[in-house]
Amino acid sequence: MEKITEKLLLEKGSPKTTKLEQIKTLNLSRLGLNLQALPVRLLTRLQALERLDLSGNRLQEFPKNLELPALRYLDLSDNQMEDVTTLESLSSLEELKMEDNLYITVSDNYKLMVLLPNLRIYNSKDVSTTANHLRYVYSENLQTRITAVWERSFSLPDPITAEEMSTLEANFVSTARQQVKFGPSSVSDFTKWRVEIMAKEYLRSLTEGKDETELKASTDTKNNCEVTTPIKRKQTVLDNDINLTAHKKPRADLPASSVEDSPRKSSLRLKLQTVTQSDTIRMSPRKRDHPPATPPTRRQTRAETPGRSSKEGGAQVKHSEASELQRNASMLHTMKNKTQPVCLKPLHVLQCHSKQDSSEDFSTQLWACAFQPLPDSTGGGGGSRLVATCGGDSLCVIDCETGMVMKKYKVPGEEFFSLAWSTLLMSRTGGASAQHCSIVAAGGKRGLVKLIHPRNNVAYGEFRASRKALSVLRFNPHQGNFLYTGSYDKKIVMWDIGGVDSQYNFKVVQLLVLEISATPLHICLPPTSPKTHLLAACEDGLRCFNTQLSTNNTSKRSKEMEITFPIYKKEDKEHDYHTIDGLSFLTDDIVASKNYMHTSIYLWSWSRTKAQRPDKKSRAVCAVVLAELQWARTEIPYLALNTCPGQAYIVCGDDKGRLWTYHVTNIQKDRFQTGKPIMPTEVLEWPTPVRKGLVQVEGPSINSVAMDPELHYLVALSDKNMVMVWKREE
Repeated sequence: MEKITEKLLLEKGSPKTTKLEQIKTLNLSRLGLNLQALPVRLLTRLQALERLDLSGNRLQEFPKNLELPALRYLDLSDNQMEDVTTLESLSSLEELKMEDNLYITVSDNYKLMVLLPNLRIYNSKDVSTTANHLRYVYSENLQTRITAVWERSFSLPDPITAEEMSTLEANFVSTARQQVKFGPSSVSDFTKWRVEIMAKEYLRSLTEGKDETELKASTDTKNNCEVTTPIKRKQTVLDNDINLTAHKKPRADLPASSVEDSPRKSSLRLKLQTVTQSDTIRMSPRKRDHPPATPPTRRQTRAETPGRSSKEGGAQVKHSEASELQRNASMLHTMKNKTQPVCLKPLHVLQCHSKQDSSEDFSTQLWACAFQPLPDSTGGGGGSRLVATCGGDSLCVIDCETGMVMKKYKVPGEEFFSLAWSTLLMSRTGGASAQHCSIVAAGGKRGLVKLIHPRNNVAYGEFRASRKALSVLRFNPHQGNFLYTGSYDKKIVMWDIGGVDSQYNFKVVQLLVLEISATPLHICLPPTSPKTHLLAACEDGLRCFNTQLSTNNTSKRSKEMEITFPIYKKEDKEHDYHTIDGLSFLTDDIVASKNYMHTSIYLWSWSRTKAQRPDKKSRAVCAVVLAELQWARTEIPYLALNTCPGQAYIVCGDDKGRLWTYHVTNIQKDRFQTGKPIMPTEVLEWPTPVRKGLVQVEGPSINSVAMDPELHYLVALSDKNMVMVWKREE
């Protein structure tokens, strides 16, 4: 049996380094190790370790309290494991191998799925669905029975003493273990183990925080204004006698074959015309020359918004909060050394969503775009220049550098409104470790979620998320198999879509339903608490929900609180500012949001807003506004903003084809406290592409924008079937 020393760990680890803290992969297989041979103090230094192989040893249990926060993969196959509960400290573990451990039972397998909250692959099989069933559904049934045992036979002593509570706990736990029957007898050991843990937790919850003080009413109340329901806009039809010249830039004109026949063929393009623009432009947009018509699926536009923006009202910063505001401003300002304003130039204008690949299609509206996430540390290949776009009946994956449509997925009769990327684990046969794969989920008016693996050109499945149209999709970035869908039936549903195997088998389970009062438009998960909180930008306001999955919470929930904004105080019969049509986190704490018909973008603090006590009746709190960014005056709804946290950028398009960009670290600190809207860093003018006959294409409404994490590319989608790609100039 080898002795585990620092020298041995450095020899067996990779990458090759002189520091244990930098090792990511470690192979300690077939060294004849037992528990006593694993020095916890030494192994604890492996803080970056992601993969650990301990197969072929003589381990009966894993070292207790050994915390390896980055560990994603552990191989304990061909050992003598008996006690699996010692693995509880490995909370980040995603894949575990336990084959050829003679004493491991089905109950032990179930214990592991409950103890390891992120476990997805077990013995090379995807167990996400089974694991979440045990964690939530099975446990909820046990909780109901445990509560019934307590209410039938037990009560708290009066007064409560430590001795009496100790006796009560022993009796209650023993009775619950005996009386609670659920599940097959083959897993009775697991059931009794789980009941014991949950009974202790239940008793503890009864003695904690019994006499909470009533929350005092907040002075922030929401104005009672009638809210009209937004419906999707219809594009004003252009003259059909104007033809479009398709160009490659700088290559020759395209052949006429379909994109589906040749996935790598470049899409139809418009010829770009050089535009002169100043470094910083102060805009005063005019009202559209022609009012848009109203279609069945987005809202009819309303009267033009008054021209002034203000910070008057409930979110005015008090003098006592000045130091806190200065801290928030300083936090952004200190990033200035890391990032500088970028210079973006137009690169491509594509028509890859045209009906029947027609260059004359200027009516298909494009709604959502997102860059492929950067590869996992265990994955391979770049992804930051690939962007997915959806609109009409198709979804495209585009290489931003070349302008090539790499993949195109079409569903006749569908109209896609939203999409989202995620990284799942794909289990493989033959004992090979699971690999990460990037997938796209897309949905629209049919209420179906389509699951696509673009790299392999496979649309591998679908499931019905709603009987009505889907308005928004969002994956949990820390739990890639958790998908949120928002729909026109006024619900947000949390799904576990599991992983996939090599044959693309998968299973979907509904975990949670959030009841809301209007259609959700955007979903954001706070970066610091993506598993416990959700922000929903809706047609009638901004809602916050508790999404913590536990046995004590119902699977259907209503809002935890509503977040209101100062502009609400300026509402009247003609101006309703409650629709939140833009929402994104700029930092872990600072949120950018946009109210329909308001001429500014709010920057506000999530932590300080959440820390307020909500109004007892309305559950409302007023956003703690840090700054306002001057934006366009327009009556067109659903012009969504987006952020690039790594480069401290906010971008939002308007109804003239322009992109308003804000480099937040370029804002002077004192502007956060003046109450005056901050002007954009730069407004990128519409590049005026040209059709046949040298007729310029006027600026369309920009429905959606996306940036890669390093802001090498900026993509904008229009309501006239044009994908605009901008590139950063170094």
